[in-house]
Amino acid sequence: MTTHTPTEPVDVLLVEDNPGDVRLTREAFKSIDSEVEFHTVTDGKEATKYFDVCETETERPDPDLILLDLNLPRIDGFRVLEILQNELDVPPPPILVLSSSEAKADIVESYERAANAYLTKPESPAEFDTLAQAIEDFWLESAHHPPAPS
Repeated sequence: MTTHTPTEPVDVLLVEDNPGDVRLTREAFKSIDSEVEFHTVTDGKEATKYFDVCETETERPDPDLILLDLNLPRIDGFRVLEILQNELDVPPPPILVLSSSEAKADIVESYERAANAYLTKPESPAEFDTLAQAIEDFWLESAHHPPAPS
């Protein structure tokens, strides 16, 4: 996976099938200091194909961060987590589950399948802004990620 440097945009793979949530997420990240480049796929099958393409084509950048919804068509978010954990040759970038579910079982299963964080989708644009700022503060500015393989 790529290593983000402060002078480059952060590549975020947004796996979300709800166009309204895609728009709210993209708008929220415009309010932070980091420059974010979004790559959006609308179902789990597209998400897994994205990584197949990243491994073979150089024009599509490996994401620095994944925002993953659980309730997706074709392949759900739980299966995406499992596939990324088991089938990639290198560790995936941080995967933040961003779901409307607050069910304890969904939270536990996400972590069991190697999600790095579980976040409940905000209900208002202002809450999306707050979430984007929190993601920037921790995941983009503070957390250290493993170096990209050479």
